[in-house]
Amino acid sequence: MDFDTPPSDTLSYSLDALRQFATEALTYGKSIGAGAMSVEASGSQGRGLSVRLGALDTIKLSHDQRLDVTVYDGKRRGKASTADFSSDAIRSTVTAAREIARHAGADPFAGLPDEVELETSPRDLGLFHAWDIPVADAIALAVRAENAAFDADARVSQSSGASLRSLHRQRVLGMSNGFLAGFQNSSHSLDCAPIAGVGDDRHMSTWRSHQVDSRDLDTPEAIGKRAGMRAAAQVGARKLKTCRVPVLFESTQAVGLLGAFAAAINGTALLRRSSFLGQSFGTPVFADHVFIVDDPFIVGGLGSSPFDAEGVRVARRHVVEHGIVEGYLLSSYSARALGLRTTGNAGGPHNLTVCSTRTTAEDDLTCMLERLGTGLFVTHLLGKGVNPLTGDYSRGAAGFWVENGTIRYPVHEITIAGTLQGIFRDIVAIGNDVHIEGGLRSGSILTGAMTVAGR
Repeated sequence: MDFDTPPSDTLSYSLDALRQFATEALTYGKSIGAGAMSVEASGSQGRGLSVRLGALDTIKLSHDQRLDVTVYDGKRRGKASTADFSSDAIRSTVTAAREIARHAGADPFAGLPDEVELETSPRDLGLFHAWDIPVADAIALAVRAENAAFDADARVSQSSGASLRSLHRQRVLGMSNGFLAGFQNSSHSLDCAPIAGVGDDRHMSTWRSHQVDSRDLDTPEAIGKRAGMRAAAQVGARKLKTCRVPVLFESTQAVGLLGAFAAAINGTALLRRSSFLGQSFGTPVFADHVFIVDDPFIVGGLGSSPFDAEGVRVARRHVVEHGIVEGYLLSSYSARALGLRTTGNAGGPHNLTVCSTRTTAEDDLTCMLERLGTGLFVTHLLGKGVNPLTGDYSRGAAGFWVENGTIRYPVHEITIAGTLQGIFRDIVAIGNDVHIEGGLRSGSILTGAMTVAGR
């Protein structure tokens, strides 16, 4: 395979071929008395390159394939995998999984998903769009983005490069109960990372466009300009005195708050009692104007899927309604262990979106800054600084000091602190400037007063 070969021509196996491999494994498992089992046959093909200062820096090609077999011997589970799709390798993998299951400890919650929960009519959600771009054209796009960053502001003095990536994935899932389904999806991105300023006053910022369909990507000029302006805007950043003020999280950072919530209501965290939201079902966690929706059916969505990682039926649902937690993110295993029903979230959230009944068509970033009034506008966060067990929140940050709705100057080397419980409860407004990061979607989030530690 070379970079100029179209993705559609680099597939070693079609979906039909993957179905045949999965069926072969299931048939062989039945013949040796393997009992209940699931098989996933998958493959991915990736292409990526980066440029720096107008020249090609790196170019990478990847090609992966895998067959994963899970066998259940009563409540004992065995797993084995192979990258070899030959009949001998498939049979050896099934046999290995069966033998592992025989010697594994019993788990009362192990087993295939209940048949009634499985998806019988998967939807076509428009998740696969091949990008047949020659390497010369790919380099040209990245160079255009980098050049646009330099053109955006005279203070842009250096570059960490611009990158283009394209990935095609496909998977087929089969089970001994008759389930057999698969789908393809794609992911394409273009990003740029310029550096502005000189000496000790240098700042790097990035901007990326990421889509299922390459035709939906922002132009290289728009990406580079946005990245360059963001980097230049940080030049001359000051430190703040320690204070307690309202905080506006830019949408790029607000998705991190949503991600922390998603992690806290994930079945594994709940099962391990490692979540600060362990007893949150039916209780108010957010301000009463906040809703959070899980929607797997957005056509072309980065977080969309016709079924979850276990083949379970997915559905659009409210996870939070009027600030109250109405659901978790559960797999069949975690649901059994918690005495609940699977939510079709094995593999994570599906286009999880936070929104507010207060949001209007006018609530762009300018309006959100006006709502902030005087306080901190956060555009960059550093480190992890989130305790999933307690909800304690402390992150290094950079952004802008805002007075009367107007940005006054950039700030850096500060720390914002509080608790996720407090941040969620004190959300004042959510903007319509939605940023998408994989399976998460959020506009800018304005919350109440937080401690801002500086000099």
